[in-house]
Amino acid sequence: MTGAEPGIMMWLTFAIIIGAIVLYAWEYFTLEFTSIAVITALLVLFYLFPVKDASGANQLDAVRLLAGFADPALITVLAMLVIGQGLVQTSALQRIAGDILQLARGSGKLAIGITLLVAMVLSGLTNNTPIVVVFIPVLQGLTEQGRHSSSKVMIPLSYAAILGGMTTLIGSSTNLLVSGSLRDLGEMPFDMFSFLVPGLVVAGVGLLYVGLIAPRLLPNRPALTGIPAGAAGRQYLAQITVGHTSQLVGHAAQAGMFPGLTDVTVQMVQRGEHAELAPYEGVVLRPGDTLVVAGTRKALMDLLASDKGLIGDSDRDDPESESPVTPTRPGDEQVLVEMMIAPASRMVGQNLEQIGFRRRFDCIVLGLQRRSRMIRQRMTVIRLEAGDVLLIRGRREGIRALRTNPDLLVLEWSAAELPNLHLARRALIITGLVIAAISFNLLPVVIAALAGAAAMLALSCLNVRQASRAVERKVVMLVAAALAMGHAMQATGGATFLADLVVAAAGTDNPAILLSAFFLIVALVTNVLSNNAAAVLFTPIAVNLAHGMGSTPCRSPSPS
Repeated sequence: MTGAEPGIMMWLTFAIIIGAIVLYAWEYFTLEFTSIAVITALLVLFYLFPVKDASGANQLDAVRLLAGFADPALITVLAMLVIGQGLVQTSALQRIAGDILQLARGSGKLAIGITLLVAMVLSGLTNNTPIVVVFIPVLQGLTEQGRHSSSKVMIPLSYAAILGGMTTLIGSSTNLLVSGSLRDLGEMPFDMFSFLVPGLVVAGVGLLYVGLIAPRLLPNRPALTGIPAGAAGRQYLAQITVGHTSQLVGHAAQAGMFPGLTDVTVQMVQRGEHAELAPYEGVVLRPGDTLVVAGTRKALMDLLASDKGLIGDSDRDDPESESPVTPTRPGDEQVLVEMMIAPASRMVGQNLEQIGFRRRFDCIVLGLQRRSRMIRQRMTVIRLEAGDVLLIRGRREGIRALRTNPDLLVLEWSAAELPNLHLARRALIITGLVIAAISFNLLPVVIAALAGAAAMLALSCLNVRQASRAVERKVVMLVAAALAMGHAMQATGGATFLADLVVAAAGTDNPAILLSAFFLIVALVTNVLSNNAAAVLFTPIAVNLAHGMGSTPCRSPSPS
């Protein structure tokens, strides 16, 4: 070392770390800016005052301090986020959610408990973020059926996913980052099930708490949605054709209703030139039947998603042909949006067949809503009026083109991406192979995760734009800065100093007391830093503390 004593460099490093924590907690500057500033400060400091090893090489040169951006653990985390996004984009876990909703008809509270348990288990097999995304609407549906407040179950869902994620290596990004930091420090990294047993004990106790006690402590708040009041319950008229593979084939009306269509109202069954109206006595659904139904946007989309044999097309009568809602090009992205027929629109007075809507705009009309009026006609023959709202589904390019059409007014709040349901099995197979490769040590974690992310892209489970959206730049910058600070603490002796300080403050060398004190410190810091940053920052300290107790970082210390 030149230019300064080691002690001075340690204290300068601590000053930068404390400044970083203050700036992160203050939030006056963006997280990205603070991370760049911290890395830059460390680069300048150790360029001017290098910390040299026995061979005279600088231990904290730019290559070392910037290594966090290419850290295998960070790359693994980002790859797992892409894999998780592929599961969300294809609704690969939707069938599990649907089975739970079916169970809810018997006991809502039991179904909520099963949902939390399933979310916890699945969070151990993949990143917990997509699990929470998938099960939020499931719990909303369950609470609505049981007339409970959704605010009492959303935090338990989050905690159940976190607890489950802590049982395996890939279940949490924090586990992956700590494992990578251990490898960088020359220690043995975690394997897939290193902490499965203690993780299950903690997760089991935690699940009982969040399922039984937490709902009693949480406030009862009304549900909030991003949809304006009244929009969620708006009824659309839709035209659905029963395909040969539909689950509805052979279903007979019972008490004026068809099994499997309980969430929508059947207005008419069109069979050739003959129209059947309620109460549908003796009507048995056949392939080629066209159903005119009324339902909410969610009910219509759930119906089409649950039965791939149904063709929700407003502009085609051949039920055997491929539905245009299925993407035919790799990377196709489906969007659902509501559009209103503008005053003086050229579409007024014409029906969808006359307009040739699907062929003209490469989009389909799934539903039509007209000022709450009851209509018993096929949607394709209804003459449009100004103010009619169309529920439209199409590729992003087609929807973008419709936005410039003066005949239609886009209801911007209604736009939503749609999952590629037909690719769900593909996404599940990819995820299963990644989990198997990691569990049986067939491939290193980073290689398995990157291969899985590449497979998701190559097999069109999601496109590049959706994958890049899953890669959170804040995570990249924060982890890279935390790794740089951790390297600086280790090289300047700061990690050893803090470990000795913990032992001195505890006043004992009892492992249980020392670990409890260390856990408390990390828990406090996590309130101002993210859990990823706190874990990476404190890993060198934990390693030195373990060595000071005569143990290895990945094993429980023996009692002294």
